[in-house]
Amino acid sequence: MLISVQALRALAAWAVVGHHFMQIFFDFQARGPVGQFFIDKGAVGVDVFFVISGLVIFLSTEGKSLPPGRFLLYRLFRIVPAYWLYTVLMALVVVFAQPVLPDQTVDWSHFLLSLLFIPIENPGGYGIYPTLNVGWTLNFEMLFYVVFAWALLFRLQVRLVIVAALLFAVCQAWTGYGWISEFYRSDIVYEFLLGIAIGMIYRRGWIKPGLWLPLLSIGGALLAIYHLAPQPRLLTWGLPSAVLVMASMSLERYFEHNRVLKLLGDCSYSVYLMHVLVLSAGGFVAQRYGVNPYVMFAVCVLAIGVGSWASYEWVEKRSYRWLKARVDDSTATETAPTLSRQKY
Repeated sequence: MLISVQALRALAAWAVVGHHFMQIFFDFQARGPVGQFFIDKGAVGVDVFFVISGLVIFLSTEGKSLPPGRFLLYRLFRIVPAYWLYTVLMALVVVFAQPVLPDQTVDWSHFLLSLLFIPIENPGGYGIYPTLNVGWTLNFEMLFYVVFAWALLFRLQVRLVIVAALLFAVCQAWTGYGWISEFYRSDIVYEFLLGIAIGMIYRRGWIKPGLWLPLLSIGGALLAIYHLAPQPRLLTWGLPSAVLVMASMSLERYFEHNRVLKLLGDCSYSVYLMHVLVLSAGGFVAQRYGVNPYVMFAVCVLAIGVGSWASYEWVEKRSYRWLKARVDDSTATETAPTLSRQKY
């Protein structure tokens, strides 16, 4: 993974943290221009995530003979353990510490469907959200993984077209016929295609190292995000997010040896999963004991930072390595007798 992209992924995660800070602590009531920025634009971090996801999945499978089933298993190993952990924690907080999350309700059928990445109306009545609310983005991720797994059956040059065709079929035609949830009809799902396209042009050498042009591109993309409404999302937030990713890649030589940025990017998934729980606890404490919200936010940032590092090291990495090793070892055991017979 390029360190510049890791840094951008970390920034995207923390932008979402700022967005939810304004929601949880101030009910989206602006406290100055910075607060208003995070209210209006902090959610663009999700769009950056989706573009980066498409890029990473394309580059990580390029040149590999990876069966679709194995690809899906590896993605599940990477995503599921941490997501299930924080979904369970969210449910436990709602059940046993209701004042921390007063607007949340746990319905056990909804909880189980959340664990399976099946979109359904939240029992709190505020939309199609899983028990861990931020997990709505993972429902799109899982759809993308399933579609991309099918594309692995085709040669590299046509995978973008295959993924685009399948996404259109699922998200437009099938939702129109009522075969799957209308949840998937959002144009945000096509931002994964932007990431794949970036991966393709990157491998062709079309993204050149630079300084001033990438910086100008970043400035232009940020201005577009700032001034444009998030609809249609693919055009007004998705395309600028793609520009941010490409510009960051052009700046890679300035970041390639920065271990801190790499670590921040590594921890971004856990930051994303845990931050609502931490902010909710912080908001409860601030309201109950009269703590200044910005002081409490600083405490929350520290807790999220340390907690996400521990989560990455002890949950994400270890669970992925353990599960992947089980599958790889079982495959090696199954093929060993065949290889032995072939030798003689």
